[in-house]
Amino acid sequence: MSPDQTTLDTASTDQPSPAPAEAPPSFVKLAMRNMVKKGSKSLFHFSLTVTALLSLLVGLAYLTR
Repeated sequence: MSPDQTTLDTASTDQPSPAPAEAPPSFVKLAMRNMVKKGSKSLFHFSLTVTALLSLLVGLAYLTR
């Protein structure tokens, strides 16, 4: 082993990695927080999505009858 590798190995093992104080928030929690911040824009996009999905399902049902 070269001297460079030994200094890298000991440097990484001498200092323990600090544990985070609390876990990072989940994606669901971040999405909910973002939705509350955006307010009416999120509701508009949600209603657009629901309308599009319902239209797609009704259209497919009509085509496959």
